[in-house]
Amino acid sequence: MALVTPRLGAEAETFLRANPDVQSVQVIWTDMCGVIRGKVLRRDEVVPAWNDGRFLPISALVLDITGQDVPETGLVFDEGDRDLLMWPIPGTFVRVPWLEEPTAQYTARLCDLDGKPHYADPRNVLEGIVRRFKNELGMNPVGAVELEFFLMDRKSAYEDGKPVPPKSLNNEWRPKHYQAYHLQDTDDFAPFFADLYKYCEIQDLPAKTLIAEYAPGQMEIVLRHRTDILDACDEAIMLKRLIKATAEKHGLCATFMAKPYSEWTGSGMHVHVSLGDEAGKNLFATDEPEKHPLLLNAIGGLKATMAESMLIFAPNANSYRRFRRHSYAPVAATWGINNRTVALRVPAGNANSCHIEHRPSGADANPYLVMASILAGMHYGITEKIDPGAPIEGNGYSRRSKHIPGNWFEAIDAFWRASILKEYFGKDFIETFCTLKEVEADRFFAEPTLRDFEWYLRTV
Repeated sequence: MALVTPRLGAEAETFLRANPDVQSVQVIWTDMCGVIRGKVLRRDEVVPAWNDGRFLPISALVLDITGQDVPETGLVFDEGDRDLLMWPIPGTFVRVPWLEEPTAQYTARLCDLDGKPHYADPRNVLEGIVRRFKNELGMNPVGAVELEFFLMDRKSAYEDGKPVPPKSLNNEWRPKHYQAYHLQDTDDFAPFFADLYKYCEIQDLPAKTLIAEYAPGQMEIVLRHRTDILDACDEAIMLKRLIKATAEKHGLCATFMAKPYSEWTGSGMHVHVSLGDEAGKNLFATDEPEKHPLLLNAIGGLKATMAESMLIFAPNANSYRRFRRHSYAPVAATWGINNRTVALRVPAGNANSCHIEHRPSGADANPYLVMASILAGMHYGITEKIDPGAPIEGNGYSRRSKHIPGNWFEAIDAFWRASILKEYFGKDFIETFCTLKEVEADRFFAEPTLRDFEWYLRTV
């Protein structure tokens, strides 16, 4: 089969001329589990990789969270572990500022040898749904990603297996209590954040507000809205990588686990999304969200698809420990205005900034798949004119509402049976992702843990 060659090398040549010291270039892409993977090229390999693509075995698409093959998906031995091509995403070439050797990186997508985007690449899934908005509705999804994460003591996390909050980088203080928005907590890690923002500028990442979140060592970084939703997700992936690398540079560990501590709140990925017209006008703009038909239909679709989307929003065993009442993580398919106890929040603000804040996803979720699921729900709600019902007022945790899966196995089953999302993600993607997660769940629960021995060793 003839190879399709977009001949993108001119952009690579321009970057390399502007950065003559760069000797290594990392090619990054994100697998189904949200793990950032890739290859390292030497300088003389880069332009050919942009012109002709770079081979990668198809099995790399279906690695589980630990990096093991999942042959049950049919994309390993049944395919002869054939090669796909990694194609660069134009505009993603940046320097990697945390490494000693001058290094750069760019983001890639995976395609078959004929140039057709492979269905199991999460970025390709999102791109297809964005295209439907533009072609079918004449609308452009606009959005931003907020990421919560924990800084931890590196030795405790890596060597002892019992993570604890880290000591301040400026003194001996180690946080032990809830302290939301405590500026002294951000001051304690000022050297880390100084480097983080410096590196964000080098990589042109639009990081803005920094918040010390509710739990000890928990932080949040907000990325600015992007009119290209694919850019927003590319930047979320890049920021996660940058945060982890910067933490390592300062002797810390950064994790995006949904619930690393039993006694404290978990980490979410809040997605802010709206729709623009061809001129860039916000189609959700209103002073009265409860009366805006397009906004209401989008929310209605998000409610209708939430149950079958939960495997995307909460993809791991640990993800489901985050969903507890009064934890700021939603436990039902609810919506409200200026209300953080619901799953779908319309934040306070002026009419022109009106948008939806999607709150169910954990920070461990794959940003591409989360955004794809959100947009699929919105598209469905708009085309089918779904009514979301009245907004929740007051405590959303005290209201009965549409059930959403509360554990990993139930979420896998709901995604297997998805009727709405199947039309957006495609049958092949749903079967592959569910199979991958079923195998992963089986591997996870086959291993006895310390809790098994604490509960059962003497008592049964």
